[in-house]
This record gives sequence, structure tokens and C-alpha cells, in this order.
Amino acid sequence: MANLEENISERIDWGEKAVVGEKHKGTERTADWTGTLLNNAHIGLPSPAPDVVKCSLISGECLYFHYGCDGQDDRGWGCGYRTLQTMASWLCQSWAPPPPKGKCRPPPSLPEIQHALVAMGDKLAMFAGSREWIGTFEAALVLDYYYDVPCKVVHVRGGGVELERAAEELHQHFQSQGSPVMMGGDRDNSSKGILGVCTRPGGQGSYLLVMDPHYYGPRLEMTSVQGLGWVSWKKVGSLDHSSFYNLCLPQTSRK
Repeated sequence: MANLEENISERIDWGEKAVVGEKHKGTERTADWTGTLLNNAHIGLPSPAPDVVKCSLISGECLYFHYGCDGQDDRGWGCGYRTLQTMASWLCQSWAPPPPKGKCRPPPSLPEIQHALVAMGDKLAMFAGSREWIGTFEAALVLDYYYDVPCKVVHVRGGGVELERAAEELHQHFQSQGSPVMMGGDRDNSSKGILGVCTRPGGQGSYLLVMDPHYYGPRLEMTSVQGLGWVSWKKVGSLDHSSFYNLCLPQTSRK
């Protein structure tokens, strides 16, 4: 991905309307655009294997955010922002106190995410309006900034053994916190939302329930999102063993 310095001249027009391509030409960003997003896109997926002995999933609901879903064409750089928005949607729908005790802000837009990182001093002013990507560290900062939710960032070195250990960390997270997880790496630098993990017996490996934000196009129905693999089970062994990975785990358990 390009460096920030290379993107300064590519300023983004954050206008209220944006044409995002022939597949969904004329998509507009409106105040209630999140109401068009698919909720709980993982529901109904079959088990990844017939002999799983342990399966842990998010508790509650989240929205499927993906490239261009708000009318802004962010292909090639926005996947981390979209995964962050999915995590924020879970906080709003499944974690925030219900009215009148509490009111949760909606998931932040892409410019709001960028401006927050500038405001807290993590990024220079030129970052706002750029096409610079974000990772798990920035996601943790933004969730704390907008929702007062701390995050645990876990570094996973490359290799099958380390990745399988990360699967056990994810089991513990979903059982104790219940929130979606953001996953990203170096060689494999495509952001992924992780909504669950299943493990087979006898060291046969684990599977991750992946919500892939890289889809770009018109709204899909549940069957299409799952059938095309945008939300699906992925074997841990299929991940890039030469890449390290970072996991952003929101700490949402209430004491």
C-alpha cells in the first residue's frame, strides 16, 4: 500500500453524494445509510467440519461493512476502516446500555475515523482526507476514543503453531468478551473481521469465521454474501505462514 507522503495529492472528496462505480452507480451517503447494511451476515452458516469439539462465536449482532457501502469508493485502502466500523456496530447493537440509560453513537464514518486519529495526535493533519490505510493499533485507538472501550492487541508470529495458539486466544475472547475481532498482518495485510472460531479434535486444526470487507458492489442478500465467500469459515492453516498477524480484541466485559 502506498505511503502517506505519496497520497497527499490524492485528496478525497467527502461530499454528501458519491458515484462509486457502474455496479452500484448513484449510491448516496445519507444520515441513515447504515440501515441498508446486512445484519448478522454469518447467521445460518453450516459448521466448518462435522467433528468440531469447540466452537465460540460473537454474542449479539453486528453489521457487514465493506468497500463502498456508504457511497465512498475506498477500494485498496479502506478495509481496516470497514472492519473497525463492523466492530463499532456491535458496540452499538449489543453492548451499549439501552435508552434511556444510554445512547450509543453510530459507527464513525471514514472521515470521522481519520479526524479522530489526528485529534488524538496519532497522525499528522495531512492524514485527514488521505487514502492511507489503518491497522489494528489505530482501530484500538479509535474504539477507545469514541466508545471508551480499551482493546487488547495480540501479536502472532508467523507459522502454524503460533496461529493455532491464536485460535485458543480467540476462544477465550469470544467466551469472555463476545465482541468481533480485527485481524491484520504484514505480508497478508488485508484486514479481516473475525466473528468466531471452531476447533477440531486431535490437533486437526481450527477454523476462523471471517467477515471480509473487500466486497465492492450493490447490497447482497445473506445467501449471496455467504455463497460468494465474503462471510465464511477459513482454515487457520490456509493463512500465510510467512506473515505475522495482529489481533485487536475489544475488552467489553462489564464488571
